[in-house]
Amino acid sequence: MASLANTTAGAVAGARKISNGKPIPIISSKSLSFPSFRPPISSLKPLIPTKFSSLSPLQCSPNPSPSTSPPSLKSRLRNGETLYGIFLLSFSPTLAEIVAFSGYDFVVIDMEHGPGGIHESLQMLRSVATTNTPAIIRLPESSAVWAKKALDLGPQGIMFPMIDSPKDARKAVSYCRFPPNGIRGSAHTVVRASNYGINEGYLSNYKEDLLIMCQVETVDGVKKVEEIAAVEGVDCIQMGPLDLSASLGYLWDPGHKKVREMLGTAEKEVLKSDRKDGGAFLAGFAMPHDPPEALGKRGYHMVSGAVDVGLFRNAAVEDVRKFKISLNADSDYSDDDKDSDEKYWSE
Repeated sequence: MASLANTTAGAVAGARKISNGKPIPIISSKSLSFPSFRPPISSLKPLIPTKFSSLSPLQCSPNPSPSTSPPSLKSRLRNGETLYGIFLLSFSPTLAEIVAFSGYDFVVIDMEHGPGGIHESLQMLRSVATTNTPAIIRLPESSAVWAKKALDLGPQGIMFPMIDSPKDARKAVSYCRFPPNGIRGSAHTVVRASNYGINEGYLSNYKEDLLIMCQVETVDGVKKVEEIAAVEGVDCIQMGPLDLSASLGYLWDPGHKKVREMLGTAEKEVLKSDRKDGGAFLAGFAMPHDPPEALGKRGYHMVSGAVDVGLFRNAAVEDVRKFKISLNADSDYSDDDKDSDEKYWSE
């Protein structure tokens, strides 16, 4: 304190200034007083409550117990629920928040066809976390590296594209599990999936909590879908109608009779599997000729009815259409024209 007083006094003494023509009195160091403050020991209170004072930071953290967490996708499927979700292709955190508040049972963050990567997926996960909306990440490809980076973010589910055989499915499962049961690289002490190491039960629960989905979307995959569904660790088979139509030579006509027949064959093979004995649930994506209600009636356990980009596109196009029509009361436009983009879907 003494050195501070001397410094302050010297600075003030050396700065004689004139105010209204009168000199400002010089303050000497002797006139400055800095009384020391020492509160009595009895007045000091501990910063940490007594009952927590002997605990480590990990033990003090307000990590919710499993009993307070919402049921996982896996548990809801096992309880017989049919879940309705949406694909997020835009990687817009705002649209993701809107979707989460809208009440979907799950969202699929689509890294396969969307422009986002790992960093953008993290922002999407944070956007839907406010409502505890479960998120599934669809990988760009089935690989150990992509699976590791996605799983470290902590999604409830992971979707592997283009699974054509039981061997592919077994590899996918191995990417999700730590050694000796798999080849997933471990940084569980610091990544988001384990609450950055705060969730000390992560290693005990991660297999049970994670929904592993294998996407069957080619002729070869359909031929072996029963074997794929039976692979230990595969929880759900996701059908891919667009790529399946391309595999059959009907890319521009996924509603073709042959495509629908092969899709139906795959559905029956998955649905007849015994889920209590290692079988898989069935998931699918709705199409203009095959609405979500139809998938639900055929026994699908998870139905994705829309894409965020598609919903916004439809709303934008309709908004412009209505305004243009309002400018010309004599327009030749008819309500039938709004379905013109669906007319190429044939039988």
